[in-house]
Amino acid sequence: MTIVDPRWTLFVRVAAAGSLSKAAVLLDMPQSMVSRNIAQLESQCGERLFHRTGRGVLLTEFGEQLLPCVSSLIADAEGLADDIRTRRGKPVGEVVVGMLPSAVRRFAGTLFAAVQAQMPGVRLHLIEGASAQLEEQLQDGRLDMALVLRENEASIGEAYLLARLALHLIGPASDPLFAERDIALERLSGLPLVVPGRPHLLRARLDHLAAEQCVELCVAVEADSVQLQYEVVAAGGGYAIASVLPGSLDQRLISSRIIEPVLERFVVLVESPRRPLTRASREVRRLICNLSMPSI
Repeated sequence: MTIVDPRWTLFVRVAAAGSLSKAAVLLDMPQSMVSRNIAQLESQCGERLFHRTGRGVLLTEFGEQLLPCVSSLIADAEGLADDIRTRRGKPVGEVVVGMLPSAVRRFAGTLFAAVQAQMPGVRLHLIEGASAQLEEQLQDGRLDMALVLRENEASIGEAYLLARLALHLIGPASDPLFAERDIALERLSGLPLVVPGRPHLLRARLDHLAAEQCVELCVAVEADSVQLQYEVVAAGGGYAIASVLPGSLDQRLISSRIIEPVLERFVVLVESPRRPLTRASREVRRLICNLSMPSI
């Protein structure tokens, strides 16, 4: 059900993407169609909505003035459309869910199958990204909800706790350092580490912990994605610190759980403050919280 001219929804998506081509990919539309619809809006308004640059598009002053009003109008319209659909009895509509890379293989298919079986009128749109990227997209209203990581229980807040994950030290499979299942934090002192660069939340936590426990953390390489860290470790560049799922490491790598103290991270489900909580999104949230997730 469409209440607001879909071209205005396109305007919001282009503003968020900062590029006509990126918006076209996200919306699975030809770029020419995206460009044509924006041009039609500008013609109707009598003002340009975007500055075209070599790197994409930027909102004009007029576009910046319109964006919050249009975003609010779209949210209200989606809420009204959902209310109309709800009165007919079944949840329908699109729900955009962000997922951590570690959750995709083990959870995306299960969630899709559950939604398809229980809510055939709901269209699931899944997006993969790092935790910080997903948090940003939640704040921008590009996602309805997302599975993200939190470094401590105090930061969970009103989010839904889904899983606790222990931090591990990861190294080459042949390294004798991993002869035991667990490794004390103090044994990390002096090891060449492959960790995220500042201001990554995990890096901040490790820096604080090192000072608190009097452990010398020697950073050999900074790499912001887990996959990059693993590749550097496999090449002999040092040791990574990450949450490890049973059976998730390839044969080049091995891990031991860090203890004394045990360090945990938390997988939580967070909802966007900028998107309406529709019946469809409530039902998808319920499914996510109820699905068994021991190995995310």
